[in-house]
Amino acid sequence: MENVVLVIHLILALSLIGTVLLQRSEGGGLGMGGGGGGGATGGRPAPTAMSKVTWILAIAFICTSIALTLISASNSANSSVVDRVDTEATEETTVPDLGESLLPPSNDDAPLIPSAD
Repeated sequence: MENVVLVIHLILALSLIGTVLLQRSEGGGLGMGGGGGGGATGGRPAPTAMSKVTWILAIAFICTSIALTLISASNSANSSVVDRVDTEATEETTVPDLGESLLPPSNDDAPLIPSAD
């Protein structure tokens, strides 16, 4: 279930990015130059089909975000980090027997080096 919602969420995110990038810039960024006229419409253009699609995708994206949050919270509600640490600490770890092959050689095992007398 979580994977299905996650895939839908990713598709919505990519679609939302695409629709925002495809929209025509209306100028007047940061509120500059949008005044003039005053009129009955208030200087705001009528919504286009692209802006309606953007709103629908944005609402769907928010809904899937909330759904993923709720799914994640319900999955983690039954376990605690402290419980997981306690169970890992109580498990015994066994050290493999490496034998004497990794021990440094003793004096008895040292090779005889002929002296250069």
